[in-house]
Amino acid sequence: MASEPPPDTEPEQASIDTEPEQASIDTEPEGASIEIDEPTRTSRDRGETHRRLTEWLRATGGDESAEVSELTAPSGSGMSSETLLFDAEWDDGAGRRTHQLVARLEPAAVDVPVFPSYDLELQFRVMQLVGANSSVPVPATRWLELDPAAIGSPFFVMDRASGRVPADIPPYVFGGWLLDADPAEQRRLQDATVGILAALQSIDVTAHDTAFLEVDAPGDTPLRRHVNDQRAFYDWVRGDRRHRLVDDAFAWLEANWPADDRTVISWGDSRIGNTMYAADGFEPVAVFDWEMATLGPPGLDLGWMVFLHSFFQHIAEMMGLPGLPDFMRADDVLATHAELTGHAVEDLHWYEVYSATRHAVIMSRIRDRQVRFGESTWPDDVDEVIPHRALLRSMIER
Repeated sequence: MASEPPPDTEPEQASIDTEPEQASIDTEPEGASIEIDEPTRTSRDRGETHRRLTEWLRATGGDESAEVSELTAPSGSGMSSETLLFDAEWDDGAGRRTHQLVARLEPAAVDVPVFPSYDLELQFRVMQLVGANSSVPVPATRWLELDPAAIGSPFFVMDRASGRVPADIPPYVFGGWLLDADPAEQRRLQDATVGILAALQSIDVTAHDTAFLEVDAPGDTPLRRHVNDQRAFYDWVRGDRRHRLVDDAFAWLEANWPADDRTVISWGDSRIGNTMYAADGFEPVAVFDWEMATLGPPGLDLGWMVFLHSFFQHIAEMMGLPGLPDFMRADDVLATHAELTGHAVEDLHWYEVYSATRHAVIMSRIRDRQVRFGESTWPDDVDEVIPHRALLRSMIER
Protein backbone atom coordinates (compact mmCIF):
# COMPACT_ATOMS: atom_id res chain seq x y z
CA MET A 1 0.00 0.00 0.00
CA ALA A 2 1.17 3.54 -0.64
CA SER A 3 1.99 5.71 2.32
CA GLU A 4 -0.03 8.81 3.01
CA PRO A 5 1.18 12.01 1.32
CA PRO A 6 2.48 14.94 3.36
CA PRO A 7 0.78 18.33 3.38
CA ASP A 8 0.75 19.64 -0.16
CA THR A 9 3.72 21.65 -1.34
CA GLU A 10 4.58 23.18 -4.68
CA PRO A 11 8.27 22.54 -5.46
CA GLU A 12 9.99 24.32 -8.29
CA GLN A 13 10.89 22.73 -11.60
CA ALA A 14 14.20 20.88 -11.37
CA SER A 15 17.04 22.11 -13.52
CA ILE A 16 19.85 19.59 -13.69
CA ASP A 17 22.92 20.83 -15.55
CA THR A 18 24.70 17.77 -16.92
CA GLU A 19 25.92 18.98 -20.32
CA PRO A 20 24.74 15.89 -22.21
CA GLU A 21 26.17 17.17 -25.47
CA GLN A 22 29.58 16.08 -24.18
CA ALA A 23 28.43 12.57 -23.30
CA SER A 24 30.59 10.76 -25.86
CA ILE A 25 34.33 11.18 -25.47
CA ASP A 26 37.01 9.01 -27.09
CA THR A 27 40.61 10.14 -26.76
CA GLU A 28 43.95 8.39 -26.53
CA PRO A 29 46.40 10.52 -24.53
CA GLU A 30 49.72 8.82 -23.87
CA GLY A 31 48.37 5.44 -24.95
CA ALA A 32 45.23 5.55 -22.81
CA SER A 33 41.89 4.90 -24.46
CA ILE A 34 38.79 5.89 -22.51
CA GLU A 35 35.28 6.04 -23.90
CA ILE A 36 32.55 7.68 -21.88
CA ASP A 37 29.02 7.33 -23.23
CA GLU A 38 25.59 7.72 -21.74
CA PRO A 39 24.80 4.17 -20.51
CA THR A 40 21.62 2.18 -21.04
CA ARG A 41 19.89 2.03 -17.67
CA THR A 42 16.73 0.02 -18.26
CA SER A 43 14.76 -2.08 -20.73
CA ARG A 44 11.48 -1.00 -19.14
CA ASP A 45 8.74 0.14 -21.54
CA ARG A 46 8.29 3.78 -20.57
CA GLY A 47 4.91 4.09 -22.28
CA GLU A 48 3.53 1.18 -20.26
CA THR A 49 5.08 2.62 -17.09
CA HIS A 50 3.40 5.96 -17.80
CA ARG A 51 0.01 4.31 -18.23
CA ARG A 52 0.28 2.32 -15.01
CA LEU A 53 1.69 5.24 -13.03
CA THR A 54 -1.24 7.41 -14.11
CA GLU A 55 -3.71 4.73 -13.01
CA TRP A 56 -1.90 4.33 -9.69
CA LEU A 57 -1.89 8.08 -9.02
CA ARG A 58 -5.59 8.34 -9.76
CA ALA A 59 -6.33 5.55 -7.29
CA THR A 60 -3.87 6.74 -4.63
CA GLY A 61 -4.62 10.44 -4.76
CA GLY A 62 -8.36 9.94 -4.87
CA ASP A 63 -8.67 12.08 -8.00
CA GLU A 64 -9.81 10.10 -11.03
CA SER A 65 -8.89 12.99 -13.34
CA ALA A 66 -5.20 13.10 -12.33
CA GLU A 67 -2.82 13.41 -15.28
CA VAL A 68 0.88 12.56 -15.60
CA SER A 69 3.21 14.18 -18.10
CA GLU A 70 5.71 12.35 -20.28
CA LEU A 71 8.27 10.47 -18.18
CA THR A 72 11.91 11.49 -18.58
CA ALA A 73 15.14 10.37 -16.95
CA PRO A 74 18.00 12.61 -15.80
CA SER A 75 21.12 12.31 -17.93
CA GLY A 76 24.67 12.61 -16.69
CA SER A 77 23.99 10.56 -13.55
CA GLY A 78 24.75 7.06 -12.26
CA MET A 79 22.94 3.84 -13.04
CA SER A 80 22.38 1.99 -9.79
CA SER A 81 18.62 2.62 -9.76
CA GLU A 82 15.99 4.00 -12.09
CA THR A 83 14.85 7.58 -11.67
CA LEU A 84 11.92 9.12 -13.54
CA LEU A 85 10.97 12.81 -13.64
CA PHE A 86 7.43 13.90 -14.36
CA ASP A 87 4.77 16.51 -13.73
CA ALA A 88 1.46 15.47 -12.24
CA GLU A 89 -1.76 17.44 -12.11
CA TRP A 90 -4.68 16.73 -9.81
CA ASP A 91 -7.34 18.44 -7.73
CA ASP A 92 -6.08 18.67 -4.15
CA GLY A 93 -9.34 20.08 -2.82
CA ALA A 94 -8.23 23.68 -3.24
CA GLY A 95 -8.15 23.53 -7.01
CA ARG A 96 -6.29 21.80 -9.79
CA ARG A 97 -2.54 22.17 -9.44
CA THR A 98 0.60 20.86 -11.17
CA HIS A 99 3.34 19.25 -9.08
CA GLN A 100 6.92 18.47 -10.13
CA LEU A 101 7.80 14.98 -8.91
CA VAL A 102 10.46 12.27 -9.01
CA ALA A 103 9.93 8.51 -8.83
CA ARG A 104 12.67 6.12 -7.71
CA LEU A 105 12.08 2.59 -8.98
CA GLU A 106 13.60 -0.72 -8.04
CA PRO A 107 15.52 -1.87 -11.13
CA ALA A 108 14.28 -4.90 -13.04
CA ALA A 109 16.18 -8.13 -12.42
CA VAL A 110 16.61 -8.68 -16.19
CA ASP A 111 18.62 -5.44 -16.39
CA VAL A 112 21.44 -6.79 -14.18
CA PRO A 113 21.02 -4.45 -11.19
CA VAL A 114 24.21 -3.12 -9.63
CA PHE A 115 23.19 -4.32 -6.15
CA PRO A 116 21.61 -7.63 -5.15
CA SER A 117 18.67 -5.93 -3.42
CA TYR A 118 17.04 -2.48 -3.27
CA ASP A 119 15.40 -1.55 0.00
CA LEU A 120 13.18 1.33 -1.09
CA GLU A 121 11.49 1.42 2.29
CA LEU A 122 14.90 2.02 3.91
CA GLN A 123 15.56 4.91 1.54
CA PHE A 124 12.14 6.39 2.19
CA ARG A 125 12.46 6.06 5.97
CA VAL A 126 15.99 7.43 6.22
CA MET A 127 15.05 10.49 4.15
CA GLN A 128 12.15 11.14 6.52
CA LEU A 129 14.39 10.62 9.57
CA VAL A 130 17.14 12.88 8.30
CA GLY A 131 14.75 15.55 7.08
CA ALA A 132 12.94 15.72 10.43
CA ASN A 133 16.03 15.72 12.65
CA SER A 134 18.76 17.67 10.86
CA SER A 135 19.45 20.57 8.54
CA VAL A 136 20.34 18.20 5.67
CA PRO A 137 18.17 19.29 2.69
CA VAL A 138 16.41 16.10 1.63
CA PRO A 139 13.48 16.21 -0.80
CA ALA A 140 10.02 15.86 0.73
CA THR A 141 8.77 12.28 0.36
CA ARG A 142 5.17 11.74 -0.78
CA TRP A 143 4.33 8.07 -1.36
CA LEU A 144 5.95 4.68 -0.90
CA GLU A 145 4.50 1.84 -2.96
CA LEU A 146 5.97 -1.60 -2.22
CA ASP A 147 3.51 -3.65 -4.27
CA PRO A 148 5.22 -4.43 -7.61
CA ALA A 149 1.81 -4.98 -9.20
CA ALA A 150 1.25 -1.21 -9.30
CA ILE A 151 3.71 -0.31 -12.09
CA GLY A 152 5.89 -3.40 -12.36
CA SER A 153 8.30 -2.76 -9.46
CA PRO A 154 8.27 -1.09 -6.02
CA PHE A 155 8.86 2.67 -6.07
CA PHE A 156 8.52 5.85 -4.09
CA VAL A 157 7.66 9.40 -5.09
CA MET A 158 9.23 12.60 -3.81
CA ASP A 159 9.14 16.28 -4.69
CA ARG A 160 11.57 17.65 -7.22
CA ALA A 161 14.07 20.30 -6.21
CA SER A 162 15.49 23.08 -8.35
CA GLY A 163 19.20 23.55 -8.93
CA ARG A 164 22.22 22.03 -10.65
CA VAL A 165 24.17 18.82 -10.12
CA PRO A 166 27.82 18.10 -11.00
CA ALA A 167 27.66 15.48 -13.76
CA ASP A 168 28.96 11.92 -13.54
CA ILE A 169 28.74 11.25 -17.28
CA PRO A 170 30.92 12.88 -18.48
CA PRO A 171 32.57 13.66 -15.12
CA TYR A 172 32.45 17.24 -13.88
CA VAL A 173 36.27 17.35 -13.98
CA PHE A 174 36.07 17.39 -17.81
CA GLY A 175 34.05 20.60 -18.03
CA GLY A 176 30.98 22.46 -16.82
CA TRP A 177 29.91 24.96 -14.23
CA LEU A 178 31.97 23.60 -11.33
CA LEU A 179 35.18 23.42 -13.34
CA ASP A 180 34.52 26.95 -14.59
CA ALA A 181 33.98 28.32 -11.07
CA ASP A 182 36.79 30.22 -9.38
CA PRO A 183 38.77 28.48 -6.60
CA ALA A 184 36.92 30.33 -3.84
CA GLU A 185 33.55 29.15 -5.20
CA GLN A 186 34.82 25.59 -5.55
CA ARG A 187 36.04 25.68 -1.94
CA ARG A 188 32.68 27.06 -0.82
CA LEU A 189 30.93 24.11 -2.45
CA GLN A 190 33.41 21.68 -0.93
CA ASP A 191 33.01 23.03 2.59
CA ALA A 192 29.21 23.15 2.28
CA THR A 193 29.17 19.52 1.13
CA VAL A 194 31.33 18.43 4.07
CA GLY A 195 28.81 20.37 6.14
CA ILE A 196 26.14 17.93 4.95
CA LEU A 197 28.10 15.11 6.56
CA ALA A 198 28.56 17.11 9.76
CA ALA A 199 24.82 17.81 9.97
CA LEU A 200 23.96 14.18 9.26
CA GLN A 201 26.38 12.94 11.91
CA SER A 202 24.88 15.31 14.47
CA ILE A 203 21.77 13.09 14.66
CA ASP A 204 21.84 11.07 17.87
CA VAL A 205 21.41 7.47 16.71
CA THR A 206 20.39 6.41 20.22
CA ALA A 207 17.48 8.86 20.31
CA HIS A 208 15.72 7.49 17.22
CA ASP A 209 14.74 4.17 15.72
CA THR A 210 17.74 3.45 13.51
CA ALA A 211 17.66 -0.35 13.72
CA PHE A 212 16.44 -0.49 10.11
CA LEU A 213 19.82 0.92 9.05
CA GLU A 214 21.82 -1.92 10.60
CA VAL A 215 23.71 -4.11 8.13
CA ASP A 216 22.54 -7.71 8.23
CA ALA A 217 25.96 -9.36 8.30
CA PRO A 218 28.15 -11.04 10.92
CA GLY A 219 30.45 -8.90 13.05
CA ASP A 220 30.74 -7.27 16.46
CA THR A 221 30.95 -3.65 15.25
CA PRO A 222 29.13 -1.68 12.54
CA LEU A 223 32.35 -1.40 10.52
CA ARG A 224 33.07 -5.14 10.72
CA ARG A 225 29.51 -5.90 9.61
CA HIS A 226 29.85 -3.37 6.79
CA VAL A 227 33.06 -4.94 5.49
CA ASN A 228 31.67 -8.46 5.75
CA ASP A 229 28.63 -7.33 3.81
CA GLN A 230 30.86 -5.85 1.10
CA ARG A 231 32.83 -9.09 0.88
CA ALA A 232 29.55 -10.93 0.32
CA PHE A 233 28.64 -8.36 -2.34
CA TYR A 234 31.98 -9.00 -4.05
CA ASP A 235 31.38 -12.75 -4.06
CA TRP A 236 27.93 -12.17 -5.57
CA VAL A 237 29.33 -9.88 -8.28
CA ARG A 238 32.35 -11.89 -9.34
CA GLY A 239 30.79 -15.35 -9.64
CA ASP A 240 33.50 -17.46 -11.26
CA ARG A 241 35.72 -14.45 -11.93
CA ARG A 242 38.64 -13.50 -9.73
CA HIS A 243 39.80 -9.91 -9.46
CA ARG A 244 43.32 -10.22 -8.05
CA LEU A 245 43.43 -6.50 -7.31
CA VAL A 246 40.26 -6.65 -5.22
CA ASP A 247 41.55 -9.70 -3.36
CA ASP A 248 44.80 -7.85 -2.59
CA ALA A 249 42.88 -4.78 -1.46
CA PHE A 250 40.69 -6.75 0.96
CA ALA A 251 43.83 -8.38 2.36
CA TRP A 252 45.37 -4.92 2.88
CA LEU A 253 42.24 -3.71 4.66
CA GLU A 254 42.37 -6.63 7.08
CA ALA A 255 46.07 -6.07 7.78
CA ASN A 256 45.56 -2.36 8.46
CA TRP A 257 42.27 -2.35 10.36
CA PRO A 258 41.48 1.12 11.78
CA ALA A 259 40.75 2.02 15.38
CA ASP A 260 37.15 1.85 16.57
CA ASP A 261 35.19 5.05 16.07
CA ARG A 262 31.78 6.40 17.01
CA THR A 263 28.67 5.24 15.16
CA VAL A 264 26.65 7.70 13.08
CA ILE A 265 24.13 7.63 10.26
CA SER A 266 26.05 7.13 7.04
CA TRP A 267 24.65 8.57 3.81
CA GLY A 268 26.52 5.84 1.94
CA ASP A 269 26.86 7.38 -1.52
CA SER A 270 28.26 10.64 -0.16
CA ARG A 271 29.45 12.67 -3.12
CA ILE A 272 28.79 15.89 -4.94
CA GLY A 273 27.18 14.02 -7.85
CA ASN A 274 24.34 13.11 -5.48
CA THR A 275 23.90 16.69 -4.32
CA MET A 276 21.93 19.47 -5.99
CA TYR A 277 23.28 22.97 -5.55
CA ALA A 278 21.59 26.34 -5.95
CA ALA A 279 21.06 27.32 -9.57
CA ASP A 280 22.94 30.56 -8.99
CA GLY A 281 25.23 29.53 -6.14
CA PHE A 282 27.19 26.77 -4.47
CA GLU A 283 25.04 25.87 -1.47
CA PRO A 284 23.36 22.43 -1.34
CA VAL A 285 19.59 22.49 -1.86
CA ALA A 286 18.89 18.74 -2.05
CA VAL A 287 20.66 15.51 -1.13
CA PHE A 288 19.78 12.38 -3.13
CA ASP A 289 20.49 8.64 -3.41
CA TRP A 290 20.19 7.08 0.03
CA GLU A 291 20.21 3.47 -1.19
CA MET A 292 23.57 2.79 0.52
CA ALA A 293 22.59 4.43 3.82
CA THR A 294 23.58 2.55 6.95
CA LEU A 295 25.15 2.96 10.39
CA GLY A 296 28.92 3.20 10.71
CA PRO A 297 31.90 5.39 11.57
CA PRO A 298 32.20 8.90 10.06
CA GLY A 299 35.13 7.73 7.96
CA LEU A 300 32.77 5.77 5.69
CA ASP A 301 31.26 8.92 4.21
CA LEU A 302 34.43 11.00 4.35
CA GLY A 303 36.49 8.33 2.62
CA TRP A 304 33.85 7.82 -0.08
CA MET A 305 33.57 11.56 -0.73
CA VAL A 306 37.32 12.06 -1.03
CA PHE A 307 37.90 8.92 -3.10
CA LEU A 308 35.09 9.53 -5.61
CA HIS A 309 36.67 12.84 -6.53
CA SER A 310 40.10 11.18 -6.71
CA PHE A 311 38.58 8.63 -9.08
CA PHE A 312 37.32 11.31 -11.48
CA GLN A 313 40.52 13.32 -11.13
CA HIS A 314 42.55 10.21 -11.96
CA ILE A 315 40.55 9.74 -15.18
CA ALA A 316 41.02 13.41 -16.11
CA GLU A 317 44.77 13.18 -15.66
CA MET A 318 44.92 9.96 -17.68
CA MET A 319 43.28 11.91 -20.50
CA GLY A 320 45.72 14.80 -20.19
CA LEU A 321 43.15 17.14 -18.64
CA PRO A 322 43.85 19.35 -15.61
CA GLY A 323 40.63 18.52 -13.76
CA LEU A 324 40.38 19.84 -10.21
CA PRO A 325 43.61 18.79 -8.46
CA ASP A 326 43.06 21.07 -5.45
CA PHE A 327 39.44 20.04 -4.87
CA MET A 328 38.35 17.60 -2.13
CA ARG A 329 41.88 17.12 -0.86
CA ALA A 330 41.91 14.77 2.13
CA ASP A 331 43.64 17.16 4.53
CA ASP A 332 41.26 20.01 3.71
CA VAL A 333 38.19 17.80 4.05
CA LEU A 334 39.38 16.42 7.38
CA ALA A 335 40.13 19.91 8.72
CA THR A 336 36.70 21.24 7.76
CA HIS A 337 34.97 18.18 9.20
CA ALA A 338 36.88 18.47 12.49
CA GLU A 339 36.04 22.16 12.74
CA LEU A 340 32.33 21.51 12.18
CA THR A 341 31.99 18.43 14.39
CA GLY A 342 34.75 18.75 16.97
CA HIS A 343 35.70 15.18 16.07
CA ALA A 344 39.00 14.17 14.45
CA VAL A 345 38.70 11.18 12.13
CA GLU A 346 41.74 8.92 12.16
CA ASP A 347 42.87 6.51 9.46
CA LEU A 348 41.20 8.31 6.56
CA HIS A 349 43.59 6.56 4.16
CA TRP A 350 42.08 3.23 5.23
CA TYR A 351 38.59 4.50 4.39
CA GLU A 352 39.81 5.79 1.03
CA VAL A 353 41.26 2.36 0.19
CA TYR A 354 38.02 0.73 1.34
CA SER A 355 36.04 3.09 -0.89
CA ALA A 356 38.30 2.38 -3.87
CA THR A 357 37.90 -1.36 -3.27
CA ARG A 358 34.12 -1.14 -3.08
CA HIS A 359 34.06 0.99 -6.22
CA ALA A 360 36.17 -1.59 -8.04
CA VAL A 361 33.53 -4.21 -7.26
CA ILE A 362 30.81 -1.87 -8.53
CA MET A 363 32.73 -1.30 -11.78
CA SER A 364 32.90 -5.08 -12.26
CA ARG A 365 29.13 -5.27 -11.89
CA ILE A 366 28.66 -2.35 -14.27
CA ARG A 367 30.62 -4.26 -16.90
CA ASP A 368 28.11 -7.09 -16.48
CA ARG A 369 25.35 -4.54 -17.18
CA GLN A 370 27.17 -3.26 -20.26
CA VAL A 371 27.51 -6.81 -21.56
CA ARG A 372 23.79 -7.34 -20.90
CA PHE A 373 22.92 -4.35 -23.11
CA GLY A 374 25.46 -5.25 -25.82
CA GLU A 375 27.63 -2.24 -25.05
CA SER A 376 30.81 -4.10 -24.12
CA THR A 377 32.54 -7.47 -23.62
CA TRP A 378 34.76 -8.98 -20.94
CA PRO A 379 38.56 -8.74 -21.51
CA ASP A 380 40.91 -11.63 -20.82
CA ASP A 381 42.30 -9.76 -17.80
CA VAL A 382 39.18 -8.98 -15.81
CA ASP A 383 41.01 -6.32 -13.75
CA GLU A 384 41.07 -4.16 -16.90
CA VAL A 385 37.44 -3.19 -16.24
CA ILE A 386 38.55 -1.32 -13.08
CA PRO A 387 39.40 2.14 -14.46
CA HIS A 388 41.18 3.16 -11.25
CA ARG A 389 43.24 -0.02 -10.95
CA ALA A 390 46.55 1.84 -11.04
CA LEU A 391 45.30 4.28 -8.42
CA LEU A 392 44.06 1.51 -6.12
CA ARG A 393 47.29 -0.44 -6.50
CA SER A 394 49.29 2.64 -5.57
CA MET A 395 47.06 3.24 -2.55
CA ILE A 396 47.65 -0.21 -1.07
CA GLU A 397 51.37 -0.15 -1.86
CA ARG A 398 51.93 3.35 -0.47
